[in-house]
Amino acid sequence: MGQKVHNGRWTTGNSDDVVLFLLGIRINKLTAVRKWLPVIRALPPMLAELTEQAGSGLLASRTQMYGVRELTLLQYWSSVKQLMDFAHDTTHRRAWRDFYRIASRSSEVGIWHETFVVPAGRYESIYGNVPTLGLATTGGLTPIGRRNDSARARLGETE
Repeated sequence: MGQKVHNGRWTTGNSDDVVLFLLGIRINKLTAVRKWLPVIRALPPMLAELTEQAGSGLLASRTQMYGVRELTLLQYWSSVKQLMDFAHDTTHRRAWRDFYRIASRSSEVGIWHETFVVPAGRYESIYGNVPTLGLATTGGLTPIGRRNDSARARLGETE
């Protein structure tokens, strides 16, 4: 059975800094399975390790497929330091080394990432009739009412 859907409109708090990290894998040649499959297979163990480690800094993660060629991970982190600590730890360094050994010398598979540091109070959210996801998985859900009905109000903007 699926996750519980929260009917109505909800938001989550924005009192902490958040780091949004996007990681993408692009399969440029579908028949080059030996190049791209190891890259994709490296992701679940890293995510499992982060999820199991209390204090890793990973707040939430979501994986999305776009067609048959593109996979994107959206990750919310507590701090840049914790993200960088993970980037330099043994598990990630092994995956990075393997990518370069197997796939980087050709163009059959590509990877990219983007990192956004978002200060407390400078992001807002709305969730309507969906299960708990994104920042709400760690920040919890707050019903939207008259005082927080607009994005402007959730961001603390007066005009």
